[in-house]
Amino acid sequence: MPDHPAYPVGLRLTGRRVLVLGGGTVAQRRLPTLLAAGADIQLVAPEVTPSVQAMAEAGELRWERRGYRPGDVEGAWYVLIATDDPEVNDAASQEAEERRAWCVRSDDAEAATAWTPATGRSDGVTVAVLTGRDPRRSAAVRDAVVEGLRDGTLAAPRHRRRAFGVALVGGGPGDPDLITVRGRRLLAQADVVIADRLGPRDLLDELPPHVEVIDAAKIPYGRAMAQEAINAALIEHARAGKSVVRLKGGDPYVFGRGMEEAQALAEAGIPVTVVPGITSAISVPAVAGIPVTHRGVAHEFTVVSGHVAPDDPRSLVDWPALARLRGTLVLLMAVERIGAIAEALVGSGRPAYTPVAVIQEGTTAAERRVDATLADVQRRIREEDIRPPAVIVIGDVVEVGSR
Repeated sequence: MPDHPAYPVGLRLTGRRVLVLGGGTVAQRRLPTLLAAGADIQLVAPEVTPSVQAMAEAGELRWERRGYRPGDVEGAWYVLIATDDPEVNDAASQEAEERRAWCVRSDDAEAATAWTPATGRSDGVTVAVLTGRDPRRSAAVRDAVVEGLRDGTLAAPRHRRRAFGVALVGGGPGDPDLITVRGRRLLAQADVVIADRLGPRDLLDELPPHVEVIDAAKIPYGRAMAQEAINAALIEHARAGKSVVRLKGGDPYVFGRGMEEAQALAEAGIPVTVVPGITSAISVPAVAGIPVTHRGVAHEFTVVSGHVAPDDPRSLVDWPALARLRGTLVLLMAVERIGAIAEALVGSGRPAYTPVAVIQEGTTAAERRVDATLADVQRRIREEDIRPPAVIVIGDVVEVGSR
């Protein structure tokens, strides 16, 4: 028989019976995709992996705890054979052939009537790659195409017009590689990007020339407050029918005023998409070698804004309560007021020798770390000329990495 290429096709398995023989790692890898396709899955295997068992216990599939029996293929539209017994695989494969059910075999692709392509998904597109007998190449091509679709480097024009609106995108702590896949994709599709100073600036250089990039810090405020001016700019560009991305540092809802912008857009009737970001409160310490929690050291961590001093009447923070906690304190926007904060913590019972780490420009090439204690952190910051943005970590976890 001549060696013809496989005929590619997309199977619509919703509500249709699929037989899976074997409950090992191969089945564990394939089952989530079959479940996502809506297949009615019957799994036959004496034993399964813990993950497959969890799927069965959750009612996602029917597991019959036994080996293959002749007649199991009856009524199946699609068969996945993944046992470690060649004789069982041959018998089940022969039955599938007789009953004209498409059959995939994990042990012998040549004996199968169907092959599983290397698949990936991005923004509603399913990419399936077959390269005959070279599965590694299939996976490599799949990865390249999916990555290109996700980061916008592979153009994929749409025939239908994109809906206008605003995406509030958390850009992460600064390293452009730490933005989420969805955030990067929306950024690549934007017509207008309104960016914060603390957003990942390197990503802006990758945008096509037609994209209008607006520095939020340079929006003319006039008599309006800065946030009101930013809200107005978002609404104006969205109403012009443009796809707008509000690129913010960290996470939009962690001291990022993201909800204020979402509320303003909702009141104006503008659709809003919120894309969470990796907050600097956790990621910057992690990259600097500091876990915010650690077994036997800290069972909790608290993230606090230090943009107002403890004695400021606008402060909403219960500093004496924080001083009594034994876990980790993570301070954002606190460089300028760290002296008053340290004094308040020590005055309310936190030991003056408590370790402190100050990480400036975390996750970027300009990252710097200064170690101190509550007693001398203000002096150390001054001596080292630490400037915002910086994350300050207070607690015994600071010394875990050094141990």
